Amino acid sequence: MAKTALSSIVHHCDQILRTKEFADWDGAVNGLQVENRGTVTKIAATVDASLATVKMAIAAQADLLIVHHGLFWSPTHPWTGKRYELIRLLMENNLAVYSSHLPLDAHPKLGNNAQLCAALKLKNLRPFFRSKEQFIGLQAEGTISTKELAKRLEAALGKTATFLPGGLNMCLRIGVVTGGAGSDLKKAASEGVDTFITGEGPHWTYALAEELGLNVFYGGHYATETFGVKALATHLSKKFRLPWTFLDHPTGL
Repeated sequence: MAKTALSSIVHHCDQILRTKEFADWDGAVNGLQVENRGTVTKIAATVDASLATVKMAIAAQADLLIVHHGLFWSPTHPWTGKRYELIRLLMENNLAVYSSHLPLDAHPKLGNNAQLCAALKLKNLRPFFRSKEQFIGLQAEGTISTKELAKRLEAALGKTATFLPGGLNMCLRIGVVTGGAGSDLKKAASEGVDTFITGEGPHWTYALAEELGLNVFYGGHYATETFGVKALATHLSKKFRLPWTFLDHPTGL
């Protein structure tokens, strides 16, 4: 069975994702969140670190779990009840956790946005949508109907996206920011796009999209953010010659 030092994988991830250079939300805690005994034989990847996905990783016999949303978004103490069970399972089963939030969103090749744009066959990409003083999304130029874009989204996501038809039937500049950027339609429109693809947004954004003349597609927070962890795990698998598996635990949101 092939083994790789956990420290080697972490160092490589930190370098290619530029983990230390990225500002992020306090709860993101990008990088290695939980150590194991020092070696990795199998990688699991999933969107959210939770008790459920930790159990799935253990069942898959993984000793490294790659996630987009880590363990510390909500208060992490006291260590009682389900929280204690999660930590106990990590320790008893030698499972390390590596989390990458905005660094993985923004990566030009492995990132959620780059991977979704590739799946949608969008061209002429450039940086888009500043968050925490850095660009995290991508903007594409071309000519595509809203009907065709909806069809491509359904094929890429495996589900029908919610469409807010605030603009014209033809899309010329499409902005992509996976996850939960629906509250920032004004920011997206101010950067010149006529169509905005993200994961989710509040009810009131329907009327705002109409006011802005902006087409909006909500593809689901979870569904739009499966791409990055899969791409990162695939990359690590090839580089370190380790098996990997994706743990699908959809939220429906």
